[in-house]
Amino acid sequence: MSSADGDSPLLAHLRARIEREGPLPVDEYMRSCLADPDHGYLQRPTTIGAEGDFVTAPEISQVFGELIGLWAGVVWRTLGAPAAVNLVELGPGRGTLLRDALRAARTIPHFLAAASVHLIERSAPLREAQRRTLASPSCPADRCRHGHDGALTWHETISTVPAGATIVIANEFLDALPIRQLVWEGGTWRERVVDVGGGGDLRFAVGSATKVRTEAPCLPGAILELRDGEEELLAALAQREAPLVALFIDYGPMHWATGDTLQAVHRHAWVDPLSRPGRADLTAHVAFARLADKARSAGLGVDGPITQAEFLGRLGLAERAARLMAANPGQAGAIEAGVQRLISPTGMGGLYKVLAVRSGTLAKVVPFA
Repeated sequence: MSSADGDSPLLAHLRARIEREGPLPVDEYMRSCLADPDHGYLQRPTTIGAEGDFVTAPEISQVFGELIGLWAGVVWRTLGAPAAVNLVELGPGRGTLLRDALRAARTIPHFLAAASVHLIERSAPLREAQRRTLASPSCPADRCRHGHDGALTWHETISTVPAGATIVIANEFLDALPIRQLVWEGGTWRERVVDVGGGGDLRFAVGSATKVRTEAPCLPGAILELRDGEEELLAALAQREAPLVALFIDYGPMHWATGDTLQAVHRHAWVDPLSRPGRADLTAHVAFARLADKARSAGLGVDGPITQAEFLGRLGLAERAARLMAANPGQAGAIEAGVQRLISPTGMGGLYKVLAVRSGTLAKVVPFA
């Protein structure tokens, strides 16, 4: 661990907390690293983009956000084109996806006038970045429906979004929800925890046995990941009045699997998840089969999952990219490279999956129908 990391205020805080309370379960460690009000990762002013730690699909190509905007407009029509609809994004990053989505949605008559935009974001630096992005001349947020808070409203949770027809977009949101990790040892599942080693560095350890409803036992040392935040979010969606459609785009396996997927990214490179608390982005894979089962258990209809490449292809990615390249011949090479990155079967196109959930009374939504 470098001296700079050793001087991290959050590292010192974590050491003191572990000494006081005992080893931390992985979800508590992850929550502290991301959301600590003073030293958490989400308090950092620059996290996304070339100058940050990672790049998301909306930052790679404007076509991504544009297709999502057109998707939302088509879904609105299938809901009966209600005069008022909540357009909600969970974890909007820098606001890039929403800016591109609103710009493309201008082509759908009356949609923007019906849509009030709600951003679920707890990070103050990211809220400010979103304000700047959505105030840009290329973003038609001023055409959206105005409530008492104006065209754009920020929330800490979706529970404060007004009642009514709702369309939710969540791109790379679930992966940042904290996970528990359980280790199969001695014929039972034990909590994986973060402790302090003899040299003062953080290290993983195995804690006490825990009861959990899960699949059959595994080989010794197998790791099972649980994400309670998914159940909480799905329950909140299920409690909202119909009609509701939510779109989840994230990375992870299509089917159930065990394994350690906790990962950290710092300046576009993988690092040890324990090496830079508060300075690296922490995420873990989304288990889509399990997510779908949770949604059904909550009473929601489920469409998918399918790969990101298939989802974007069904929405007309190739056609939209071709039109964009024809209109901007000088940028055609960059546009093509970005699109290929989104759909590469060995990269984002295969690793990222897309799943939609909806009020149980609704029919399948595009492009899953």
